[in-house]
Amino acid sequence: MSVSNWMSWEGGVDLVAVTDPSYTTPNVIVHVARMVHTPEGSAASGMVLFQPDPTAPPLAFGFVSTDKTVGGYFGSHIFAGTPFETAPTVNATIQITEENDSVSARLVIGDLIIETRLEGLGKTEEIHREPGGFTPFTQSGLEATALSATLTVNGELIPIYVPEIGITGGPGAVSAPCGFYAR
Repeated sequence: MSVSNWMSWEGGVDLVAVTDPSYTTPNVIVHVARMVHTPEGSAASGMVLFQPDPTAPPLAFGFVSTDKTVGGYFGSHIFAGTPFETAPTVNATIQITEENDSVSARLVIGDLIIETRLEGLGKTEEIHREPGGFTPFTQSGLEATALSATLTVNGELIPIYVPEIGITGGPGAVSAPCGFYAR
């Protein structure tokens, strides 16, 4: 496979969820990493969606990064052909914390603070997924599935329901210590 676009990461925290079990499309996505590497540079980065009311505009949507050049790479190079292709890139602070069997992410996007914690991490396993569904890229890396996940927005605990399969074809809540997307 010839690769023309890629990104890799270390210290990833990935959550896909819904705030109501009747929703068929995720209205919560927090995919961030302590460090993301691209041909444009390296920075703490990721993507976020928080749309508590699916009939209203999202409160947060797009790519987040400590470096807008790095964050700006994702849409047209990695997520082309998906709803995120033209998503905006916003500056954010991203803090990843790893403990014995849990990981957490804290994002500050303007006056919005999004925090997630994944607990009860299973064994770390190697994954490889071919393109399909939401993901037009090959994925490889390491993942550990979480038994539970919480989401807090501006200090308020938000009830969430995590699907067995998330948007990237794997579990909805994982610690992703390292990996890459390529297309």
